[in-house]
Amino acid sequence: MRCACVDIGTNTTRVLVAEVAGGRFTEVLQQRAFTRIGTGPVIASEKIAEVARVVAEQVKLAETAGAEHVRVVATAAIRAAVNREEFLAGMTCDVDVLDGPEEARLAFLGATRTLGSELPGLVGVVDVGGGSTEIAVGTVADGVSWSSSFLVGSGALAYYYLRSDPPTRDELQAVRAHASDVLDTRKVPRVEQAVAVGGSAASLRRVVGEVLAPDSLERAIGVLSGKPAAQVAERLSIDARRVRLMPAGILILDAAAQRLGQPLQIGRGGLREGLLLDMGHTL
Repeated sequence: MRCACVDIGTNTTRVLVAEVAGGRFTEVLQQRAFTRIGTGPVIASEKIAEVARVVAEQVKLAETAGAEHVRVVATAAIRAAVNREEFLAGMTCDVDVLDGPEEARLAFLGATRTLGSELPGLVGVVDVGGGSTEIAVGTVADGVSWSSSFLVGSGALAYYYLRSDPPTRDELQAVRAHASDVLDTRKVPRVEQAVAVGGSAASLRRVVGEVLAPDSLERAIGVLSGKPAAQVAERLSIDARRVRLMPAGILILDAAAQRLGQPLQIGRGGLREGLLLDMGHTL
């Protein structure tokens, strides 16, 4: 069965189309648009119109690619918006606003079922988005047994703290402290394996490889904050807008890894892949 999802995030709006059968997942196409909804409590009317246009285009793209079922979802930025109902009314299709536990469950499903390697024992999945971070803990066989959604994301922290290009040491330290303080509000279980998903984690593969350990995370911070974003983007073939967000994302990942007690494997799938696998199971 060919399914598609459109994921409206704080930083990006993405469409993913895939063949889903028997719990297996084969990507057909993927497209991303940087829509940057923002960090404030109110989503501007012009931004609502922009996102509505992008979502309509991505839904049409999915249907043209042969998707039989298309699901459109939204995450932290829409959950927290004062004018959430205005945003939803401005869309040209139905949009499901995922709550934190559901976002964590789907990210866990997508991460653990697409990594391509065995994940025995208790597994932690960290999904750093633009407006929130979800941590889910469980086993591949039984699913999530613990999860929490933290109101800290790469877009918000970059906006509030990383004003310089490249960011200064003091700015990075402020992000580190903020991320640590937020994650300290709940006791995160220790695990035997850990996986990182989300835009920051996926982009880091080009910088440090497949595993985010303490030394590689610090090395990545040095690479991404050592030169202006445009120069780093050209060198690594990463969008400059993503480069500006990545130091904040890295520091959130580092804080999560410390609490899980394991280095983070970079995942091959996350929320969107989980959505499609879930659709294949329930439709």
